Amino acid sequence: MKLTHDMIERNQVLLIGLIIVLVSIAGLVEILPLSFEKSVIQPVEGIKPYTPLELTGRDIYIREGCNNCHSQMIRPFRAETERYGHYSVAGELVYDHPFLWGSKRTGPDLARVGGRYSDDWLRIHFMNPRDVVPESNMPAFPWLAKAPADAADIQAKMRALREIGVPYTDEQIAKAPAELKGKTEMDALIAYLQSLGTDLKPRAEVKTASQGK
Repeated sequence: MKLTHDMIERNQVLLIGLIIVLVSIAGLVEILPLSFEKSVIQPVEGIKPYTPLELTGRDIYIREGCNNCHSQMIRPFRAETERYGHYSVAGELVYDHPFLWGSKRTGPDLARVGGRYSDDWLRIHFMNPRDVVPESNMPAFPWLAKAPADAADIQAKMRALREIGVPYTDEQIAKAPAELKGKTEMDALIAYLQSLGTDLKPRAEVKTASQGK
């Protein structure tokens, strides 16, 4: 018996059965490759987890909605790599939970922003973006300079991340509150931004570049 479009639409049992088969096949195509994730997605050589200050800054970045306007995913096209740098690779983000690739670009992509600007430039940018980028429509975030970086739950965050594969040591977790002492939320956010994209080049090189601009 030849299946026709009309026959399938008129036979509800057949229609439901074919839908289930189709969804099952599509699901397997998407889910099965994840079973081999460890063999096809490896951390970039030398990649390190975020420091307590960077991790705190990342939470602030998400809290303030920065990822609503800035992507962190450079596609492997010439137009993007010439403007933003090396295209994004999965191995850079194995310790990102959740990852912030995205595609929204009200502002520029920030995947390789680390080291492009000095800490002072970024601080001015957050206090009043128009002071350094006259055409910017980004809001100012002056309260970040006054709010202390919250160290109350940093150890709990790091322990939770360790449970899902981020290699934090007991020593790193124990020292985390001290690393946030005296730091502001702006300090944390700047530290996070300065870390972005640095796993494809030595962080010391990036740090020198950010201080020299």
